This record gives sequence, C-alpha cells and structure tokens, in this order.
Amino acid sequence: MKKIIYTICALFALIATAQQTPAPAQTGSYTIMNATAHIGNGEVIENSIIVIENGTITAIADATIARMDVKGEKIDAYGMHVYPGIIAMNSTLGLVEVDAVNASVDVREIGTFNPHIRSLIAYNAESKVVESMRPNGVLIAQVVPRGGRISGKSSVVQLDAWNWEDATIRTDDGVHVNWPSSFSRTGSWYEPGPIEPSKDYDKQLIELTDFLNNAKAYNLTSKPEGLNLKYAALQPAINGNENFYIHVNGEKAIRDVLKFIKANGIKKPVLVGAREGDKVGAELVAMNIPVLAGRVHDLPAREDEDFDMPYKFPKLLADKGVMVALENSGSMERHQTRNFPFYAGTVAGYGMDMEQALKMITLTPAKILGIDKNYGSLEQGKSATLFISKGNALDMRGNQLTRAFIDGRDISLNSHQTELYERYMNKFGAEIKR
Repeated sequence: MKKIIYTICALFALIATAQQTPAPAQTGSYTIMNATAHIGNGEVIENSIIVIENGTITAIADATIARMDVKGEKIDAYGMHVYPGIIAMNSTLGLVEVDAVNASVDVREIGTFNPHIRSLIAYNAESKVVESMRPNGVLIAQVVPRGGRISGKSSVVQLDAWNWEDATIRTDDGVHVNWPSSFSRTGSWYEPGPIEPSKDYDKQLIELTDFLNNAKAYNLTSKPEGLNLKYAALQPAINGNENFYIHVNGEKAIRDVLKFIKANGIKKPVLVGAREGDKVGAELVAMNIPVLAGRVHDLPAREDEDFDMPYKFPKLLADKGVMVALENSGSMERHQTRNFPFYAGTVAGYGMDMEQALKMITLTPAKILGIDKNYGSLEQGKSATLFISKGNALDMRGNQLTRAFIDGRDISLNSHQTELYERYMNKFGAEIKR
C-alpha cells in the first residue's frame, strides 16, 4: 500500500510541475543582425543577417556585402553567435521521467524481437527533462527504444510541443538492432573475472539471422495467412525506406556486422557506438556506412586503450572518411543529453576543426535521419530552428543562450534549473547573469 501511495504522489508531483506552455506559431518576422553565423556545413559568416518568416529562413547573407531590409523585429546579436539547433541522436528523452518510479518508465518492451514497437507514442512532450535541454541549444532529438535483440523503431521530435503528435518531425526513421556481444566478462560485479568469448554469440547471431530471413519471406508473400506485425514492421527497413541501426562495439563484432550487412542486403545501415570502428574505417567508407560514435565523455572501453580514446575516437573515424555523428547512450543518458554541444567541443579540443565538430551534431545527424532538407544547417528555405549564444556554444563557458527558435517559434529557455538558479541567487542577493 505504501508503494502504491508513493507512486501516486510522485505522479501527481510530475503533473503539477509539467513543462511550460509551448510557444505559439510564428506570426511576425525576425531579422537577426551582426552575429557570427555557424552554418552547420563547415562554413562561417562572420557578420551575418538572417531573416525568419513563417517559420523559415528566407534569407541569410554576409551583412558586409548584401543589402537587405530589416523585416519585423530586429535582433541585434553583435558579438554573439548563431547556430542551427543541435540534434541529439540515439536518445531516450521523454521515455523516462524518474527511474525510481516504474509508472514513468516506458523505454522498453518485453520480448526479444520487437521491430513493431514505436517509441514515438510513448514520448512525453511535457517531460521536465526534455525542457532542460533547450537552454543548451539541443532542440531536436531522435527518440529510441531500448532492450531486446530488436528494440523497435525510433522517431525524430522537436523539443517544444504539446504532445507527441505536435512534436513529430519524422515518424519511424529506422529500426534498432542490438548486436550480440562477442566477448563478455566473467565473475561478478564485486569480483570480476577475465574477459572471454561469449558462449552464446553464435546462437544469438543465428536467431537474429533467422528472424530477418523469416521477415523477408513473409514480406515477399503476396497473401500471407494472418497478419504478423513483427515481420511486417521490418519491411520498410528491408526495402531501404528506413535506416537499419545496429548497436555494436568491438572490432570482431563490427567485422561480423559488415558480413551480415552484405549477406542480407541491408540497404541503409548505421552503426551505433562502434568502439574500435576506426580499425575497420576503410571498410566502412567502402560500404558507405555512417557511424554514431559512442559517448565522448566516457572511460576507455578496454584496459589497454589510450585514456583519451573516447575523446579522439570521432576524429579517428572522420580522418578515415567515415560519416560521423555523435550519440550519448549510457549512464544518466537523458540528463546528459544537454552536454551534446560540449561533446563536440571536446572532439574539437582533440584535433577536430571546430566547424566540423559542430557538423557532427547538426547537419550530419540530419542527413542520417533524412531530415536535412529542412533541418541541420542555416540555409535559405530551411526551417528556422536555431539559437543565439553569447559565446562559443561548444564551450560551456560560452554556451549562454539569449534566444532560441523552433520552426520560427520563439521558444522559452526557462526550466526547473533556471528557476532554482534565480531563486537562490535572489536569496543571497547575488546578481543574476543572463
């Protein structure tokens, strides 16, 4: 009874402190003047002029060359920087609110093979965790289910909405497969043993292959007897209309994945995590397979690995010609999503050009998700999903947002954290810096 009462109280607390009202549709126009515009494709305009009308960037140019009239509200961003909205890949935002409250956890489904499961319908647009992403410039997210051998399908959402229908940018962008682990550590957490080859690896791989082959056979049947939701849900990925995300780490496992992709004719594969993928970079380039590189702010995966391998890993892949975006799965992943700009900043600190690092969290993710026609860069005709920062947004010292827009809507940058900041700054009579 106490547990039930606790759960009910926790849920009421969540409802009582729901996210603020989403911004209304854009009505007037905005002209952002004098800012350094980081386009997202590697280019920079030092002194820019950007016009936003009806949710779209209708003009962007170098203000020292172009002569354009100011339309609507003039936003003087002299000395500031404008960036495209950051895209959080492989996130579970909106699927879990409080880990300790089971009723707020909706990140996985029971069973091993669940390609028919859709994360989108479980997405909570009023999550307080979601609203805390926006003050750092994270405005779009790929919401991904977890668990099983095939977790289900991810979708792409913008982070200022009434509900999941309003939030949707792209429904079902791809299906997610968790590749079997080729090695496992023996022993227990308090007395770990040596790492040994997994005894069930071949068996699990056969099960995955058989499931995919059965799905192919089912989808080739003109009049299947009875509807099999699981097999039918795989058809878009089999036909190449959706991505086939394979979560995998380790050189051996990645090489096995490449064989699996070739043998099964996977048309749009994407590797997620892909630690040690730099050792097979040439093969990845030859097969045109993009990679969502594992969390940058992490520990090395192996005892004999360089201490800074997670920091430099994305650059190692990029130097070999692999298309690389960043992802953030792991411990405390939902709250850590706000650090996406700083992951890119760390990659830049380990040798990557700053604008190319920015591309890993803007245009490249948009291309992988298939939304680059409208998102991912500051270009004429694209959605006005962008933000203005006082300094370098990839540096936590400079990432201080003054305005942010999603589809031209002037969104709130307030969150529970900013409310607490102001409360305690006022308590001690300190100056509130914005």
